[in-house]
Amino acid sequence: MEQNPPDRTVPLDGPAPSNRTGPTDGADASYRADPFDWTDGEALRRERAGLVRTLRPRPADSALLDLASNDYLGLTRHPAVTAAAAGAARRWGAGATGSRLVTGSTALHAELEGELAEFCGFEAALVLSSGYAANLAALTALTARDGILVSDAGNHASIVDGCRLSRAETVVVPHADPEAVAKALDAHPGRRALVVSDAVFSVDGDAAPLAELAAVCRGRGAALLVDDAHGLGVLGAGGRGTLDATGLAGAPGVVATLTLSKSLGSQGGAVLGPARVIDHLVNAARTFIFDTGLAPAAVGAALESVRLLRREPERAERAREVARTLHRLLTGAGLTAVRPDAAVVSVQAPSPEAAVRWAADCRAAGLAVGCFRPPSVPDGISRIRLTARADLTEDQMGAAVRTVVALAPGAMSAAPEAE
Repeated sequence: MEQNPPDRTVPLDGPAPSNRTGPTDGADASYRADPFDWTDGEALRRERAGLVRTLRPRPADSALLDLASNDYLGLTRHPAVTAAAAGAARRWGAGATGSRLVTGSTALHAELEGELAEFCGFEAALVLSSGYAANLAALTALTARDGILVSDAGNHASIVDGCRLSRAETVVVPHADPEAVAKALDAHPGRRALVVSDAVFSVDGDAAPLAELAAVCRGRGAALLVDDAHGLGVLGAGGRGTLDATGLAGAPGVVATLTLSKSLGSQGGAVLGPARVIDHLVNAARTFIFDTGLAPAAVGAALESVRLLRREPERAERAREVARTLHRLLTGAGLTAVRPDAAVVSVQAPSPEAAVRWAADCRAAGLAVGCFRPPSVPDGISRIRLTARADLTEDQMGAAVRTVVALAPGAMSAAPEAE
């Protein structure tokens, strides 16, 4: 019988080793130790590094001006969207009742999948309980142990975790570098290969060079997986997404994942691609097979949001316009902000502690902004992040910029007037 590796061997004739670092006063001291004492040391380490994260439950009606959420189109509270969510819950129930392959698929799920596929320009779609689950599903089901995964260094944590769970060999390449992707693929000829990238990166809001990546993949027989979480509803014709904007929607060898929780104002995720790929996921993706289906209320809300976006395609352009305006005003005031390709405006902070303090001061002044620190930022540079919303007014944008600039580390105190 195969023995356990040395570092996993469990002693059978004595007490288990203790995690305590302090003195013991007898042979049974380890049994009296709290096995989670080690978390105190981790908490102290985070505190010293300025990386403590806390939950802040928000009230239903907050007075804060919200530039922290991902509600890019302002649809989360849209009357038609909330009415669709309530109607779906009344008709189908509060929960999906089971996995999609048992009782968790409703006619409403199928309707949303058809609508998403048609709107985004793909042959088929599969709805899952979150965008995180969608990335795990695609990455684990479309790779093999003897395959190769090439992943951008700036990819979202869900992609990083999917790469790890896939058990394929993963090569992490420099951010937005098609030449590095080509070299990684050329170093592993003849192996099943999948290149994965965010379409719009969540930290800085910059778009990936998808056309160049697709060309690299085509020339080497590799598939391309694109996470369009931050592009859907903002980029492309009427918000159809980054793949629509780059002419890659429905292209051979291309699969997309997305979330229903940002521009669509709901919850859940989806994988879009060729019908045979979606059929494979139904049969092989563990985060689809073994997870409860998305709740009907979320399905109904997302479906109505897609239909509303069809009726009001100008919302996508407005979100981009708001992002450009915020960027122009912030950089005009002397702050360092990345030019937004979609709806994310990222402003650099001098340190993790400064970013936390900056965001907290903004909140105290009535403005909610995001705060990104290591390990969420791959380059180690902390930021506050403003997310543009299509429903922001000129006055709200001006107020937000004045607050951010007035409270910025370095004591900048004057902000320009919004145009």
